[in-house]
Parts: sequence; structure tokens; C-alpha cells
Amino acid sequence: MITLSLQLLLAHIIGDFLLQPASWVAHKTQKKHRSPYLYWHTLVHAMVLAVLLRFDHQYLLGFLTIVCSHLAIDLTKLSLHQRFNERILFFADQIAHVTVIMLVVNYYEPLNIPAEAVFQPKVLLLIIGVLIVTVVSSIIMRVIITKWALEEDAYEDSLPHAGQYIGMLERLFVFGFIILQQWEVIGFLLAAKSVFRFGDLSKSKDRKLTEYILIGTLLSFGLAIVTGLAYNHLISLIV
Repeated sequence: MITLSLQLLLAHIIGDFLLQPASWVAHKTQKKHRSPYLYWHTLVHAMVLAVLLRFDHQYLLGFLTIVCSHLAIDLTKLSLHQRFNERILFFADQIAHVTVIMLVVNYYEPLNIPAEAVFQPKVLLLIIGVLIVTVVSSIIMRVIITKWALEEDAYEDSLPHAGQYIGMLERLFVFGFIILQQWEVIGFLLAAKSVFRFGDLSKSKDRKLTEYILIGTLLSFGLAIVTGLAYNHLISLIV
């Protein structure tokens, strides 16, 4: 199962990313089903897939399923280009391709995952930890930080929701490093953030802005560290 999954995923990565120039993508987006590059792309993907499957006839049905579905998914994505956000379409497109691949793998080599494995305490605890350091922590920080709203922190001066996403990513990194017992990397991450923030602080003579940034940084790292420590403690009790 693993070998077949890797073969199909590798074929997808090579065909959809490595061997698809940006000029093809632009032409497909403009001309949609009238673009010859849409069909060239499908043919290239089919050739790569055939090579990685070593032209094994037992996978003929899976091969045809993946190639035909790839063309259908791409056509659907192109037809919806003007209606939906490009990022949403990109991820939906990739999820659809990978879903087809997994269905083909399951057809040849059925994957039986018992429900008990999904609802194990370890899995549930990990999901809870990830949600806490992302969604829950963002809400907690917003409730606390909004007490000190600053004029310098104008929304139009930064990318939309950039601070929220940066905070989520940094807490995920800290949470992951704590799980892996890599505390020294957390120090490096905090130092790196301080270097990037130094420009903001050096340009401002306002002490309030400095305190505002420090509170946000320490609160973000503190929430991630507490969550990581709690996870490690609880996971040791489960084991």
C-alpha cells in the first residue's frame, strides 16, 4: 500500500508541479477548455504516471481513473476561476486529486483503519493541543491585547490578518518543539522574532508600542509553552 501510494503521489507532484510551467497555467486560466496546454498537461501527467507504475497492466483501471479525473478536476477548477478565490480553488483542486489517489490505492490495497484508532486518547489530546495553540489562543490574546489598542497599530499598515496567522504559526512551532523536547530551538525562534521586530521598535519612540509588542510576544509564547507542557504531562499519564 505504501509503495503504491508513494508512486501515485510522486507522479502527481511531478506532473502537476515540476513539469507544468507557469505559462501553461496562465494560458489555461485564460482559455480554459480551449487551451491546448490543458490536454498537454494531462498527457504529461499520464506519461509520468505510466512510467512510475512501470506500465503494469494490473493498474490500468486506476491509471485511467486518475488521468480522467485529473482532467475533469482541472476543467472544473478552470470553470470556477471567476467565481471563487484562487487560493480556495488551489487547495480544493489538490485535495480532490489526492482524494482520487487515495481511493485508487484503497481499491487495489484496501486500507482498514478501525474507528478506535482515530478516537484514541493520544490522537484526541493532540487535536485539542493544536486547537488550543491556534484558535483558542488567538481568541484569548485578542481579548487581552484589545485592552491596549494603539493608534500606531493601524490595520491598513499591515497585511490583512497577518498578525493572527504569524501568531498561530509561531505557537504551532513552539508547541511542536516542546513535544519533541527541542527547547533550544524555541530560544532561537524567539531571538529571530526579536531581530525582525527590532526595526519596528527602533523606528518608534513610543514606549507604549514596545510594551505592546513585548506583551503580545510573551503571551503568545507563554500560551504555547503551557499547552506543550500540559500535553507532555498528560501524554505521559496515558502511556
